[in-house]
Amino acid sequence: MANATKTSYGTQSCPSCDTLNRVDLARLEDGPRCATCGQPLELDRPHTVAGDALDRVVAGTDVPVLIDFYADWCGPCRFMAPVLDEFARDRAGEVLVGKLDTDRDPDVVTRFRIRGIPTLIVFSAGREVARGGSARRPRQPRAGCHASEATGARAVVSARALGRRAPRRGLARRCSPGNARAAPHSAR
Repeated sequence: MANATKTSYGTQSCPSCDTLNRVDLARLEDGPRCATCGQPLELDRPHTVAGDALDRVVAGTDVPVLIDFYADWCGPCRFMAPVLDEFARDRAGEVLVGKLDTDRDPDVVTRFRIRGIPTLIVFSAGREVARGGSARRPRQPRAGCHASEATGARAVVSARALGRRAPRRGLARRCSPGNARAAPHSAR
């Protein structure tokens, strides 16, 4: 008897024309393209999610969806970006990774009660299942610690995106969306 596999789909907005596209995640190697403009849809990296499309992206995806609530001016958010890039690349087809700019969508910040950024929220079956925020500096792995746990953010992202409970630790320095326009530190 043939081994039947369930096809998983993800919903992603096109980076060129903002059209929402439903993508067969089992066929990522075929190079999915936007149905409207034909541009490639790259699911091996975080994609931008607009606030008005967030509900449709989360509800229209069969795999867990990790959304990074960030702002361009936020230092810890920039620090976490390469970790999310690596996570999206390693988990392409298993987890859909998106980024939502809190400055462009303040209504979403209020709706999800975002108190500081970066904030990571994992959705599964259209519902929030985990939340965390971390922008820790990389540290040396402990003995017996998997390499993917070397960075606090990566460990939280990995565990929560796959439905496991992440260890509760103190959160690293985070930015407050309300302090977006704070004066920059002066050079000493």
